[in-house]
Amino acid sequence: MTITQLEYVVAVATYKSFVAAAEKCFVTQPTLSMQIQKLEDELGIKLFDRNKHPIAITAMGNAIVEQAKIVLAECEKIQELIQTQQNNLAGTFKLAVIPTIAPYVIPGLLEHYGTAFPNVKLQIKELETDHIIAALRNNEIDAALLSTPLEEADIKEYPLFYETFVAYFSKDEPALKKRLIVPDDISLERIWLLNEGHCMRNQIINLCSEHIQMLQAERPYRYESSNVETLRKMVDKNGGVTVLPELATLEFNDDQMDNIRYFEDPEPVREISLVTNMHFVKLTLLQSLMDEILKLVPEKMRVQKKNRKVLRIQSAKL
Repeated sequence: MTITQLEYVVAVATYKSFVAAAEKCFVTQPTLSMQIQKLEDELGIKLFDRNKHPIAITAMGNAIVEQAKIVLAECEKIQELIQTQQNNLAGTFKLAVIPTIAPYVIPGLLEHYGTAFPNVKLQIKELETDHIIAALRNNEIDAALLSTPLEEADIKEYPLFYETFVAYFSKDEPALKKRLIVPDDISLERIWLLNEGHCMRNQIINLCSEHIQMLQAERPYRYESSNVETLRKMVDKNGGVTVLPELATLEFNDDQMDNIRYFEDPEPVREISLVTNMHFVKLTLLQSLMDEILKLVPEKMRVQKKNRKVLRIQSAKL
């Protein structure tokens, strides 16, 4: 039994295909198949049912795959111990970020992280929350930056900061006459929302009204976006209101800030965390990411105010 064989087994279990697993492991399909066959012969069991499409894992195979993940994670700890001892971070780190955070954190992170840790190769992609959960469970990514809590037993959460939601109004909205607003000040008939699948969309619906879809049905047209900046432009050009994460406002000019209103206490906020699966061991590297991300966030966001209302949505279910 070898580490390589266990890696191949986990890959086939993840992708349900010998061909796809071989591509992910950067080997030929015959090589991968041969190594798995050798392992099955050594163990005297079948790990996969090759007659099914996609390939199915046998009952014993499933137990062995789970144990293989633990073994591979323990092997990674050796490298982690060496890097910690030598104080020299290196290697590849795969990070996923939800789209409503990425534009406001990732550009600055890439600008500074490579200088601080030149031997670490960051691979970053934008994914929605449900895809992130699946990718973590399949060991396709190392960690993710998203809105929590997820309330998933096999996911570890490392809270970083708490981001306030603010309302962005067009110039003719009556709510701009107020210094602070309440959710009832948001016109549900004229609100612009993110597409389904974004956890922030559900957080806003939870904040404003469960009947928002019915109220919007009478609008002459309807547009939903996957981009927070597009929602802001829709308000500027077509009127109405949208709700933005506070990080989206940090580079606003004075005219744009005039259109922003904060909510009365308790302020609606979302918790932003780095998350990993239970087998994750690159803790020193993870800490370096935490430190660099927090440098990009205003100090006031790093401390949770007692009177804030965290919108606790089970994002993984969205």
